[in-house]
Amino acid sequence: MIEELKDTAIIKKVGGRFKLSAIIQKRLLEMMEGGRPLIENTEGMTPMEIVIEEIKQDKIAPDYGTPAEKPKKEPF
Repeated sequence: MIEELKDTAIIKKVGGRFKLSAIIQKRLLEMMEGGRPLIENTEGMTPMEIVIEEIKQDKIAPDYGTPAEKPKKEPF
């Protein structure tokens, strides 16, 4: 197991375990589809270790976006 995942600091950084899991999954998928690492010196690192290091270095973060606009109701 990656030691950084045992520390609660990375969990608090992204806002919880589920968000951390979602970020990791999304980024791993991007990398499997050809995305390049956002950090330097990745030699000997697994893709999971690269993603964790990207999160630690604030290269990736949760995207909360903007709330969806509610559709306007038309008067009848």
